[in-house]
Amino acid sequence: MALPDFLVIGAPKAGTTALHVALASHPELFMSPVKEPKFFLTDGPPARRGGGPGDVQTYREHVWRREAYEALFGAAPPGTLRGESTPFYLYDRQAQQRIRALIPSARLIAVLRDPVERAHSNWAHLWSAGLDPIGDFPAACAAEDRRVAAGWAPFWHYTRLGRYGEQLDHLLTVFPREQVCVLRYRDLVDAPTQALDAICSFLGVRPGIISQVPRENVTAHPDHSPSHRAVSLVLRSAATAGRHLPGVAGTALTQPLERYLQRSARPRQPLTWQQRQQVLAYLEDDFPLLEKITENDFSDWLRPRDRSGGQVGSRPAGQYQARNGLPAPTADG
Repeated sequence: MALPDFLVIGAPKAGTTALHVALASHPELFMSPVKEPKFFLTDGPPARRGGGPGDVQTYREHVWRREAYEALFGAAPPGTLRGESTPFYLYDRQAQQRIRALIPSARLIAVLRDPVERAHSNWAHLWSAGLDPIGDFPAACAAEDRRVAAGWAPFWHYTRLGRYGEQLDHLLTVFPREQVCVLRYRDLVDAPTQALDAICSFLGVRPGIISQVPRENVTAHPDHSPSHRAVSLVLRSAATAGRHLPGVAGTALTQPLERYLQRSARPRQPLTWQQRQQVLAYLEDDFPLLEKITENDFSDWLRPRDRSGGQVGSRPAGQYQARNGLPAPTADG
């Protein structure tokens, strides 16, 4: 039975794409060729309608059939540990229960990023893809309750995805602590060799083999311009029309528009302290629980930042932004 031995379970926009690529370069590890199969997010086929802009196309990307999921690991060389990365497993309580039922011995890796920065990168990802019609980050967070009530997919849950204390508190009722590795995103960015060695030791494979976390899925930040608004409106209309097209035809319809929006976008812009304070109001009451669970200090998340994000900067040449955490296509792909 070809099932994974370990899972990178979260959080979205916390380096999971880059970590997946880095771990795939270790000779004792085999990472699924589909980076984000989302298998444990449902008990069967995902929703076919509803959600926010682009959600239906994302639902179609789920590898939800057991035989298709197992096939992702069929090429793993004998003796290697098999892994996949779906960053919503940390957020989804039912997914955690499904993992436990099918793979009770699975080792789980959670990467925690400053939740305001994580939410900002999340919003900028959807804004630059033309999917979020709200061009102001705090205003988009203020719309979250309404969007959740309307059934928009978890990638629109900008602040809820960053309430890591609640998520880990539940996870540790499902899995023993020794099967869970919690890592700070800043360590992946600032000290990648040590962070990767810690993960390898946790998995029981040789440390000292991989030392770099590549720049993958870097978020762009298109300007608020009449052109962006016009193309985004067309793109959201195309996404709505794509709901009625079979397979990946809907994505093929919208992808050229996304690339047009991002063709000359600047790097994601830093938040002001005022913006941070507005969004911290949704999150800071979760920090004491997180600190208690992890026995770590996260008080730096309550202060102004001297930099925004981690993998911030111009996107590597030939790389395009992934939508909803899927691997970004190259210029040739």
